[in-house]
Order: sequence, then C-alpha cells, then structure tokens
Amino acid sequence: MAGPFPNAAAIIQGEVGAIELRAHVPDRIVPRAIAVVAHPHPLFGGTMDNKIVTTIARAFYDADAATYRFNFRGVGASEGKHDEGRGETRDLLTVIAYAQSLHPNLPLWLAGFSFGGAVTLAASEQVTAAEMVLVAPAFQRLSTWANAQAGGNAPETTIIIHGEKDETVPLTDSLDWARPRNIPVVVVPDADHFFHLRLHIIKRLVSRLAVGARDAAN
Repeated sequence: MAGPFPNAAAIIQGEVGAIELRAHVPDRIVPRAIAVVAHPHPLFGGTMDNKIVTTIARAFYDADAATYRFNFRGVGASEGKHDEGRGETRDLLTVIAYAQSLHPNLPLWLAGFSFGGAVTLAASEQVTAAEMVLVAPAFQRLSTWANAQAGGNAPETTIIIHGEKDETVPLTDSLDWARPRNIPVVVVPDADHFFHLRLHIIKRLVSRLAVGARDAAN
C-alpha cells in the first residue's frame, strides 16, 4: 500500500510572473536528490496534474527525492502565455533554481512527458542533471530546434520510455535521437501516447532508475 505523499502548493516568481508548483518533500528523512518533472503541451490540455507527470513524481518521491512539478506559463495559476518552448525552458530552469536553493548540493533528476520531455532536454544544456527520464519526448514541438537530432546535454544515464503505438509522437523520433547517443529506449508494447492502463509500467521503470541512482550515490 502506498504511503503518504505530501503535496504542498507554492507560487514562485518567474520571468513573466507567477509560476504555480507543487512540492513533494520527505519530512522524515533528508532528501537524497532533487527531482523536477515537466508536463505536456499547454495548448493541448497539458498541466502538472497530468497522470504521467504525477506518476513520475510519485516514483521520484518514493526514492527519497524532494520532488517538484509545476505549471508552465499560461497554465493554471502560472502567469504569461505559451512561448513555443523558449519561455517554458526558462520556467523549468527557474523551478530548478528554486529547488536547488532549498536543497543545495543534491543530485538533480529531471523528467518530462511529451512537450515537457523536449523542454527538459533543452534545459539540460544549462544545468547538470545526474538522471533524466524522457517519456514520449516531443522533440519536434520546439520551434527553436530544427529537428529531433538537435539539442540537449543528456546524462549517459538517461532513459526514454515510449509507447509502441504512440499516435502523437512517432516512436522513430525517439529512436533517431537516441541512436547516435547510445541512450536506451524502453518500448512499452501496445501503449499509446498517454499509456492508458500502463501507468504502472512507467512507475516501475522510473522507480528502478531512481532507487538505483539513490543507492549508487550513497
């Protein structure tokens, strides 16, 4: 049975105004890492309450990470308007800096789903991530990148999780990006873009990665 999952609401200041976030911070132990999770495309209903985002956040929290999810600009109580990935990357960097100010000197774990996966990869050019999980990353959604081959400074421990029958982001995009980088792509059979009835598989995969990273760091 799942244990408690603290869920503290906060508003922090971003470059265009408020950024709404949720913090899941262990209160009985010292966190072993910081984790930040980015949500799917705002113009297609993506929010920090997306089921894949909350599934990843729970897996990171269960591995003793101080975990943060947030709304990109123009979503929920976050101010501003959609910026095709450019401003959203800066939003993510702002949340990372906030988390690091509260929990200094901890490893950084990053994750993102769909559009959030592409933004996470873009942010990795400006921060050093120890672990990264990209779920069906929509590389082509970022207007600042010419194609799926460009961008990012993913750690060698990065994994991609992609549904075999993803109708929104082609599996070939992940394979083409991962191939020259020797990054593994875990293909979930019969899964669509939203991993209907397969969230438990994402939870299990992310948990294994996070627990392994936590234990390796100690």
